[in-house]
Amino acid sequence: MLGKLARQHDPNVLVGFDHADDAGVYLIGPDQALVQTVDFFTPVVDDPYTFGQIAATNALSDVYAMGGKPLTALALVCFPEKADLAILERILAGGLSKMIEAGCTVIGGHSIRDEETKFGYSVTGVVHPKKVLANRGAKPGDALLFTKAIGTGVISTAIKRGKAEPMWVDAAVRSMTTLNKRAADVLRDGEFCVNSMTDVTGFGLIGHAREMVLASEVSISISAGSVPLLEGALECVRAGYIPAGLKNNREFAECLVEYDDGVDDDVRALLFDPQTAGGLLIATPEGQRLMKALTDAGVAAFHIGEVTANTKPRIRVGL
Repeated sequence: MLGKLARQHDPNVLVGFDHADDAGVYLIGPDQALVQTVDFFTPVVDDPYTFGQIAATNALSDVYAMGGKPLTALALVCFPEKADLAILERILAGGLSKMIEAGCTVIGGHSIRDEETKFGYSVTGVVHPKKVLANRGAKPGDALLFTKAIGTGVISTAIKRGKAEPMWVDAAVRSMTTLNKRAADVLRDGEFCVNSMTDVTGFGLIGHAREMVLASEVSISISAGSVPLLEGALECVRAGYIPAGLKNNREFAECLVEYDDGVDDDVRALLFDPQTAGGLLIATPEGQRLMKALTDAGVAAFHIGEVTANTKPRIRVGL
């Protein structure tokens, strides 16, 4: 819808909404730019404190995905008028715990009465103008690295239906409450060449890879067998716990994808699974060196594919 509105022309906008990037970036000085993002959603788990943690982790991720450092946050709250305020207090406390872990200060917020609970944050960070990591910039020959397993969408659907195994829930919660801070610190503090980066959230792995492909005018190949899956993710797909977002993502983005023979149908589905607080998708010519640095820092990192020249198919998924 934003694309249908009149365009504003501001030379200080380094990253806008033109290429569906993770956050906006605005120049405020020769050596500093603001990174701004906002994200909120309905509960994906039953425990209020954990929901708050997940919402904060998810909102912070967009700043990390741009190569930025979070500074401040404003809470966004929708809460039923007659609901127990102790629940809201636990949600806020969970969110604050992750903001403290990120070194990001909550300085206020806004709330409205709503029949359905929703929670999240608007987060502001900073980045050096020459170190912005947008989803455009990937180059043929780059390795594609990914820092988290996928499957939170199907597992969350199983949770809502009361069918999720405790081990599945634990694995999904660990993933959704793990900040991308450590990976971002490695990238920001190390001398690595990173050409493009995005975080994998609501559009799924293929959806966000699509944004990188189109913005960078390249193609990519992904090894399905190298993509990490959360415990229980395949079981959820096989049991039919498919979120509407997965179906929408597939209808939208699968037209750019071709699969090699033998790629499992259930794995194909998971490549479109909408993620909450997902991992970073990184295009770099220094795949092996960066993989080692991330691993040494305690970040689970996986080499899942390569960037190739701009040919059809734009996204090839092999074994």
